[in-house]
Amino acid sequence: MAVVRKLLDPLSGNKAVVRGSTPYRSKNHAAETSKPPHQSPTGSQISLSHLSTYLSHPSLKPKTIDGVLLRSSTPIPRARSTLLALQRRRIPFILLTNGGGKHESDRVRELSHLLSLPIPSSAFIQSHTPFASLTTSTTPSDPTSTPLSEKTILVTGGDGERCRKVAEAYGFRSVVIPADIITAQPDIWPFSSPQNYTAHARPLPLPIYNPATASSPPSAKEHLTIHSIFVFNDPRDWALDTQLLLDVLLSDSGILGTTSQSQNQPHQPPLYFSNPDLLWSSRHHSPRLGQGAFIASFLGVWAAAVAPKHRPLEYTTIGKPSHSTFAFAEQRLLEHRQNLLSSPQSAPSSPPPKPKKNLRKVYMIGDNPSSDIQGGNTYVSPHNTKWETIL
Repeated sequence: MAVVRKLLDPLSGNKAVVRGSTPYRSKNHAAETSKPPHQSPTGSQISLSHLSTYLSHPSLKPKTIDGVLLRSSTPIPRARSTLLALQRRRIPFILLTNGGGKHESDRVRELSHLLSLPIPSSAFIQSHTPFASLTTSTTPSDPTSTPLSEKTILVTGGDGERCRKVAEAYGFRSVVIPADIITAQPDIWPFSSPQNYTAHARPLPLPIYNPATASSPPSAKEHLTIHSIFVFNDPRDWALDTQLLLDVLLSDSGILGTTSQSQNQPHQPPLYFSNPDLLWSSRHHSPRLGQGAFIASFLGVWAAAVAPKHRPLEYTTIGKPSHSTFAFAEQRLLEHRQNLLSSPQSAPSSPPPKPKKNLRKVYMIGDNPSSDIQGGNTYVSPHNTKWETIL
């Protein structure tokens, strides 16, 4: 899709650090990587205390958070000193996580407090951060059309209306969440009580089309029309969200309450998922189902109820280890690097290094072979930047 390509075009870049965080590691993940990560001479995994060799190089480093910097809310030993060493040496780094549900500034504030170290928001990427780039997107066939920021979107997942507020902070001006819809039309999902959602609901921008009471044909100007669907975070009510996603995807051009008469679904609103993780580690002793499980569930419902009559579902999934997320991370990393190298105030005790024309190498440091390491190993930079992984 043209919109997705626009989202994922990275910039160019000499060396750096990326840290990622994907909470669950499978027993079979090692077989999924295309090349082995760096390990210590003894064969054990390199810990934060072994990074000084790599940090002395003029490279950029993406890093995960949970499992590399934190364990739940407890900083891992030497996490702070490692990041402090990067900052003092003016080595650009970003933090890359499949988590989300809050605005980046809130997460950075929490992380900075836990590590007692200031971290800029520009160096922090969550699973849904790339969605902010879609606010200016237009219809591919009509570049002069209204940007998505001015259209109504459906945002699902997360606690209460947190994800709505994140989307609004990104620049989306008309954001509807499931709570708004079930409050306005309780019978759209009769197995949930609207009273459970009223605290977070807002009035809909337009009424939902109802053929039994409508005095005129369905119209995007008169009835609620969803132009894109974004699953920002793990859905809390799978049943309600599944029903609403089906209703919108099977509607006529996104007009909720209608049913498309075309089996080919030419006007299906774009559907975006932000995190493919099937499982994640919580305080429970066993991994819990994540957004990837919801995706699998929804695809199963689509296959059983819809696919025999319609073409396969079209959707986009970002988040590690997808190429799109690593491309976005590389672009953000290069922007962060440029800002750092052009700011002599960032490290008064160290003279600013001479800017390099290209970024030659990135070290991806993570704890999950199937997400952090696989993503770093399989990502091919359009700028010939070499990505190395450290498990």
